[in-house]
Amino acid sequence: MASAASAPPAPSVVVDDHSLSRVPMSARYGWFQVAVQRFGQISALSQFLLGATLGFGMGFWEAFWAITLGAVILEVVSVFVGVIGMREGLNTSVIARWTGFGKAGSALVGLAIGLSLIGWFGIQSGVSAAGLVAILPVLPAWAWSLVFGLLVTAIVLRGFHSMQWLANVTVPLFLVLVGWAVVVELSKHSLAELAAKAPAGPELSFVAGTTLVAGGFIVGAVITPDMTRFNRSVGDVVKQTALGVTLGEYVIGLAGVLLAHAVGSSDITRVITSSVGWVGILVILLGTFKINDWNIYSSSLGVTNFIDVVFGKKVNRGVVTLVLGVVGSLLAAVGFLDAFTPFLIVLGVVFPPIAGIMIAEYFVVKRWRPELSASEGLPPTSPTWVPATLVIWAVAAVVGYFVAVGIPSINSVVIAFVLYVVAGKAGWVRGLGVSRTEAAPVAAAVPAPATTA
Repeated sequence: MASAASAPPAPSVVVDDHSLSRVPMSARYGWFQVAVQRFGQISALSQFLLGATLGFGMGFWEAFWAITLGAVILEVVSVFVGVIGMREGLNTSVIARWTGFGKAGSALVGLAIGLSLIGWFGIQSGVSAAGLVAILPVLPAWAWSLVFGLLVTAIVLRGFHSMQWLANVTVPLFLVLVGWAVVVELSKHSLAELAAKAPAGPELSFVAGTTLVAGGFIVGAVITPDMTRFNRSVGDVVKQTALGVTLGEYVIGLAGVLLAHAVGSSDITRVITSSVGWVGILVILLGTFKINDWNIYSSSLGVTNFIDVVFGKKVNRGVVTLVLGVVGSLLAAVGFLDAFTPFLIVLGVVFPPIAGIMIAEYFVVKRWRPELSASEGLPPTSPTWVPATLVIWAVAAVVGYFVAVGIPSINSVVIAFVLYVVAGKAGWVRGLGVSRTEAAPVAAAVPAPATTA
């Protein structure tokens, strides 16, 4: 892929961040910087709670191996789709046009990403609001939901550059505070005793534990190109993923396991706050803050692509971010999104097959890869629909939802991959209709810091 010409920094507060175009090499970052963002994305409160859930129902070493297998699965998926994003410099929903879905299919991918992640953005804003009420009861929870959601939105308006700054501040602070909270609580117990202790809750099988680990971050794995389009090489993607995912799963996940064994409960929020008081609430806030910026960022990319495909309008990603952030914050404030959670869980089964199809098309079938990789900007045309992909996507999602044998999210990834390869080799993967690609507005590159990390 040839890199596009660099442009001067954008003066606007609202940054498009190459939402419909390739990220030029001048705007890319060293692998360690992106790894900090990846770690921040994974090392959230949800990872703590996941570890506590495992520790409440599994022995330490059973939980360790469940985390290990789940992390390996996530890393494999993340690396493969991440390499696609790095090589092409495109986000998930745009790159889907030439990785099996076609232009209209990519709109469905973008819509699914947009709806799911803005929902989680609002829900986690509500979680943080509850913590803020405990620290500073000067505002009610609904008001804190607005404050927290709009603050995250303001940071994401500036794009990846601003989010990198946020990660550089919050991730080290989060680790220090988490370390303090964990040490305070675990100092009351022997680590050998905790490692050998039987779980306090109902038994959780190894397969169920691995499913929780892999399924808990599979959406993040699928949207990896949104992040890795800012990487410089395949090696950077591998190093970033190995470091970010491994540390996120082990450091935070295993801490949650040990805490659950220490107190005989999966309610880690209560444990942390009772151990270190208001600092525990700050831990929760920081953990939620760093994942919520990626929720709204990837949501804005998906919706921007959806609007481009369906309405033929090229809107600025920053403007979409502002609208989504306000809407998500308002919905969180009124408590509407609590009823939205079951829908988000069902929507979650839609994501794993996307990764399987993209990997199969880009690395095996290669029906549209030559024109994608040969183009300086975006290829001049893309298929409008790919009927075989829609059938495979639906079948794999249904299997992932209804078949309980094995690990559902991985079942659906593998089934989608295999079915697409078979269909591709049989000549069934064909585009229906041709859509021309209109030139995207040239977005200014925010120069990455001078680093060779």
